[in-house]
Amino acid sequence: MPHWTALVAEKKQRQLKSIPQEWLVTLPPDSTLDVTGFPETCGLLNAREIEITNTSVDILLEKLACGEWTAVDVTTAFSKRAIVAHQLVNCLTEIFVDRALARAAELDDHLKKTGKVVGPLHGLPISLKDQLCIKGLETTMGYVSWIGQYAEKNAVLVDILLECGAVPLVRTNIPQTLMWGETFNNVFGRTTNPHNRSLTSSGSSGGEGALIALKGSPLGVGSDIGGSIRGPSAFCGIYGLRPSYGRVPYCGARNSLEGQDSILSVFGPMTDSVGGIKVFMKAVVEAKPWLKDPLAVRKKWNEDEYNLTDHGSGKDLCFAIMWDDGVVVPHPPIRRSLKMTKAALQKAGHKVVDWKPIKHRLLGEVTRDIWNAASAEDFMITTSVTGEPIIATMELDDVVASSLPQKSGGITAYQLWQVQKLRQNIRKEYLDHWEATASETGTGRPVDAIICPAAPYAATPHGKNCYGYYTMVWNALDYPAAIFPVTTVDPILDGKELTHDFYDEIDKKVYEMYDPEKFKNAPVGLQLVGRTLEEEAVIRMTEIVDAALAAAK
Repeated sequence: MPHWTALVAEKKQRQLKSIPQEWLVTLPPDSTLDVTGFPETCGLLNAREIEITNTSVDILLEKLACGEWTAVDVTTAFSKRAIVAHQLVNCLTEIFVDRALARAAELDDHLKKTGKVVGPLHGLPISLKDQLCIKGLETTMGYVSWIGQYAEKNAVLVDILLECGAVPLVRTNIPQTLMWGETFNNVFGRTTNPHNRSLTSSGSSGGEGALIALKGSPLGVGSDIGGSIRGPSAFCGIYGLRPSYGRVPYCGARNSLEGQDSILSVFGPMTDSVGGIKVFMKAVVEAKPWLKDPLAVRKKWNEDEYNLTDHGSGKDLCFAIMWDDGVVVPHPPIRRSLKMTKAALQKAGHKVVDWKPIKHRLLGEVTRDIWNAASAEDFMITTSVTGEPIIATMELDDVVASSLPQKSGGITAYQLWQVQKLRQNIRKEYLDHWEATASETGTGRPVDAIICPAAPYAATPHGKNCYGYYTMVWNALDYPAAIFPVTTVDPILDGKELTHDFYDEIDKKVYEMYDPEKFKNAPVGLQLVGRTLEEEAVIRMTEIVDAALAAAK
């Protein structure tokens, strides 16, 4: 077998050849950090293509359904912008423009002949994280050992999206193993943040986050086992949803830690408009995924739940704000965004109380124990085929590759059962804790949703995204959580504050990391958290918060 570096070189050459050469552009210098405006000024997209790529998912679908815009025109526009985005921030893995355009032409032909759309996503380009198998394409997931492995069939979610009329457009970059809050691997390299290329796009759906932030896709699919949809969505200034286990089908996709079924990875939408989240979830759920994936939850889309029947029909909602998790205090821009959101909701007539977190440190530790039970062995077995080194750090200037020891150092099966039992018990405690808030809301109901940071900081310099409990706890509890953008880091408004009493060394480390100039222009997003399988309500409440913030500006 060739040396692993030779396999990478050959794969990179094939990726380069998959890009239409006439779409290569003259790029800004590396010193240009904010490249969000570049796709519209680079000269590749015409005025109509710029208009198309700046249009929200809802309006795109309307124009596609009535034939005002053809699927070929829309796919061409987003394909061009996706290729420009890739040249700027290195966000793509598999590029299949010809296949996407052929699919779009079929949809146009169907609409022309029948006057009917194929489905609720007719003609909509959709990008996919590099886990979602598409027949005939490689799904390397950032592993050199998986180069040359071509999918024999589509993942279930890909089949559903095709049935709904979508146009799979490109696949997007991830970190090796998926288990990093940054996006870097030995095959495709590092994805950077389009708002500030010296900062991370987060992970593991970092390619999706960066692509959608540059409007190279109107809607993408990410996955989330500990924050991998929410981190990139918050860091890149877009919307995202981590649904509950099984609401979106996972069958037929590739993954790390397969067989670990205590804290499950889930697929969910990432998009540049809040309406795109509902469009995706409703289309996928109404396709009855439980008939194609045995682990998919048999729960139809519920319009009553979306209309907040269980939450006072959306009038006089009570939101709880979690200012910190009792482990790490957020940076000034995060705290400012929480204050902005509180003020906007109160102005809109809603009630806001404080959320008292319980056992977040323990929930985070339990989650890590479950992941780590056999993860080292999983990674070692996967990479041993080619001898590819396992990445040990995501530091920009110190990407050290090291092999893990032959034994995983994990815990025994019995010890794992005890950790899982502990998590089960905490889930019950958290349910009771949430129910008990009915005594303080004044609505007769418990708190309707929690609003909290997605991380204690905005997008960090590469290699510095070191704390994930703000997202991980909700995976452990299986609470759906949506991300909505609020503001950006402003060095004048968000100056470094005086030291506080640190919870511990990690809290101190995060505090010392903050430099307003380094984080300049980084998007700041927050999470809205609901209760298990309450996706419809979480989406509607996110729309309400988003509208309140817009009205307050």
